[in-house]
Amino acid sequence: MTEPSRAVFLSYASEDAPAAQRIAEALRSAGIEVWFDREELRGGDAWDESIRDQIKACALFMPVISANAHARVEAYFRLEWKLAIDRSHRMAPKQPFLLPVVIDDTPQSDDAIPDRFREVQWSRLPGGHATPAFVERVRRLLSPESNAPTGNAMLASSGVAPAIKEPGRASWWSKPALLAIVAVLGVSLAYFVVNKFWISKHVAASTQAPSIASGTATPAAFNPPPHSVAVLPFVNMSGDKDQEYFSDGLTEEILNSLTRISELQVSARTSSFSFKGKDADISTIAHKLNVGSVLEGSVRRAGNTVRITAQLINATTGFHLWSQDYDRDLSNVLQLQTEIANAVANALKVTLLSDFATKIEIGGTRNPAAFDAYLRGSSAYVARHNVDDVKTAISAYSEAIRLDPDYARAFAARAAALTVYGAASTAPEAVADALKAISLAPELGEAHLALADAYAQELDFSRANDEYERALALAPGNAQVLRSYGDFAVSMGNVAAGLAAARRAVELDPLNRTSHYALAVALRHAHRYQEAIESSKNALALDPELIVDPVPGYLWVAYYELGDFQDARAACNAKRDNWLSHVCLAVIYDKVGQHGDAEAELAKLRDDGLAYQWAEIYAQWGNSAKALDALDVALRLRDPGLQYLKVDALLDPLHNEPRFKAIERQLKFPE
Repeated sequence: MTEPSRAVFLSYASEDAPAAQRIAEALRSAGIEVWFDREELRGGDAWDESIRDQIKACALFMPVISANAHARVEAYFRLEWKLAIDRSHRMAPKQPFLLPVVIDDTPQSDDAIPDRFREVQWSRLPGGHATPAFVERVRRLLSPESNAPTGNAMLASSGVAPAIKEPGRASWWSKPALLAIVAVLGVSLAYFVVNKFWISKHVAASTQAPSIASGTATPAAFNPPPHSVAVLPFVNMSGDKDQEYFSDGLTEEILNSLTRISELQVSARTSSFSFKGKDADISTIAHKLNVGSVLEGSVRRAGNTVRITAQLINATTGFHLWSQDYDRDLSNVLQLQTEIANAVANALKVTLLSDFATKIEIGGTRNPAAFDAYLRGSSAYVARHNVDDVKTAISAYSEAIRLDPDYARAFAARAAALTVYGAASTAPEAVADALKAISLAPELGEAHLALADAYAQELDFSRANDEYERALALAPGNAQVLRSYGDFAVSMGNVAAGLAAARRAVELDPLNRTSHYALAVALRHAHRYQEAIESSKNALALDPELIVDPVPGYLWVAYYELGDFQDARAACNAKRDNWLSHVCLAVIYDKVGQHGDAEAELAKLRDDGLAYQWAEIYAQWGNSAKALDALDVALRLRDPGLQYLKVDALLDPLHNEPRFKAIERQLKFPE
């Protein structure tokens, strides 16, 4: 220890070594000396003497509190704790020394933890991920000024280093006291709060986070919308990786609850969850998601009981706006979602309408087993890579419905999964499920979205239009609603409204390639090809290794319509094994005079399910008769591609054909 008078002694159970390591690294990265050596041979006289000397010399003693510490009734760290407590009794009343941190949901009332440690509110660092506020406080406590006893409310008496108190949880945290503290911190905190934003799960890589465009942070330019928040995936503290679906699913339910508060702007799931398992500081997260605050936490489940620790962090200051622990039975999970949403809204100073609780809890269940099955279904559906994942989701949703026949959200989710499954026989089932969900919860926006998607797949455009508009009215902050509505509206000729919705989806879900892809498709059908190219590139940049990748297959159309056949062909070849590659190459080869190659590509598409694509190819080849024959087949098979009949530029050569106009009338597009 090079500077023992300004060093931190980190004491922990051996099982908590990884978490202790993270705390040590965070402090060391800020230039703080930490005694932490995982390779130390514990035991023996030499070890005992070394420990005693270090505890006598260190400036702060940091015991790591956890379930592991609770369980260890006899361990070396308990000797360390005793030595530190003994030293604290000999200190001046206002001298900070003991700084307990808890890395899981161990309650402060735990009688296996020494009383001396329980005299002060613990600093909670889930998993050992240190917040910037915590690191800065340790730095202040180690500064020479803090060694002189003062009347500052930041310092606790009796050798116990104080915890930062969150507004609304500590009665002494008055506005005058806060102003006094801000004045004292002044210049020393200015650089920190502007340039080094953290949240407790995310270790900062540098003191100045990159912005999206320039690669350097420009704090003055960061001006997120008011009342904007991102919900990061809550940490699974259950000790069982198989419970990951539960922590992720519960996080999504909380996120969805917040989206039902119209005054809040909530970053969509895909973008928020893109930071899961990554070391990203709060500045990076806030800038990329364009939000002013971040909600994070942890979930520990034991049977039908769940403990949630949640905290809301201000992205501008890096400090907590609110935090709370909850212990609930899963039968009360709807009330829990309401409580958290209420707390977040209050912390962000959002005025809630009297019916906000009803909106949040609409369509839910109080059956723990049904809720669990629903979350399992959502996990499979969100992560879907193939048709088997969709079938797994449908099965889990069916189990949730069996357990609670009035579970509207499960009916809506199953309807959406059945529509994605795409089999002709499932379309009526999807409609039936969506209608059932609406009968149970008429104000559930997701149910109206599921019904709209199902109607659109059945080519019932008038009813689909009504349901999309209803879904948008009920869930204007839902990125999936905005994407689906935007695509449909443009295809129906309502270009301005459709593009506005698609752009709004990108704002709410900026790190989701699907948002950029949906905007690209809408722009393509609006014949705004250069913008479509840029959106397609954004989608590909976010996920260049897509498993099912329609982006290059549609990117070529924009290049093709601009007359850039070279880049169009390159886009065709980006995913050579994709059926869309055969479509675009059949068109491009013919356009550049390679008719034999074009015929070879068309031969690979001899499938009635691709009749709409045949029509596109034949139309571009100038063979209107065969193109119209293919459209007749598509109409007979109710090909969902017919939704784009009016706006698909590849079909432009057919628009004046009487047979084309007849097909258009049969589809009954809304006026």
